[in-house]
Amino acid sequence: MVEAVMFWNEPNNLSHWDAELDPGWERFADMVSRAATAVRSEVPGITRVLGGISPIDPCFVQRLQSLGATDALDALAVHGFPLDWNHWQLDEWPARLQTIRDTTDLPVWVSEVGASSFGAEEVQDFGLRRTAALLDGQTPRIHWYSLCDLPKAWPATTRHREAEGSSYYRHFYMGLLREDGTPKPAVDSFAELAPRLGICQWFHFEDPRLEMAVRWLERLGVTHLRTGISWADSLRPDAERWFDRQMLALDRFTVTVTYCFTPESLGLRPHHTSPPRDPDQFAEFCARMTRRYGA
Repeated sequence: MVEAVMFWNEPNNLSHWDAELDPGWERFADMVSRAATAVRSEVPGITRVLGGISPIDPCFVQRLQSLGATDALDALAVHGFPLDWNHWQLDEWPARLQTIRDTTDLPVWVSEVGASSFGAEEVQDFGLRRTAALLDGQTPRIHWYSLCDLPKAWPATTRHREAEGSSYYRHFYMGLLREDGTPKPAVDSFAELAPRLGICQWFHFEDPRLEMAVRWLERLGVTHLRTGISWADSLRPDAERWFDRQMLALDRFTVTVTYCFTPESLGLRPHHTSPPRDPDQFAEFCARMTRRYGA
């Protein structure tokens, strides 16, 4: 069951939205407003969420508010990875969350939080337990990122790839399961914390891990799942057949589905981070997917 739709992913992160083409986020705010309005017309009761921001920046939220983007939304979301990428410590989580609460009357979700096992799997297990203790009761949704390690043969979605050094390679060790599907020590800790903690798991187009992931999600007692449907993938041959397969497999969970990534042919630049030339095309995509999966 789809309970919520999320518009974009980390819009204040250059790896996900090209701020050089939209330095004041006017295009982004207009696109989100149109998409949120279109989605509400399809499924009036569905929760509409601003794509999780990273870094956690109250000034960014205030900017979107000044542009009217949050008027059409029901919740905001944040992402945080203090053990891997953020320039703040793990115990600062409640204070960081409060900086966003202080700017809005909307609920604030944590739609991605995690810890890599890049240095040691024991660090991930500690990060999971400590994060849960810090955030429990502080937010309506907590989605741990993620269930599966990213296969090393696949690229991580970042701006500079290998030039980022160890920061880039941490992306491949965020899962509770290793690439071969075997569990890390944090699996047992997560099972104790579910269903208060949900999972964020992205699936690539025709991802061979889908059925394995569903079995593990059920085994771990997950009820709330965040995933994505790529606008860019929607132009591939047989895209809707893959989307149907993915969403049918996930229908047993309470799903937040994220709409993001511009098709190269529709962007101001031919890149998935580009603002679209026509924001109504993104709104139409969001409405169509919500009509198909959100009712």
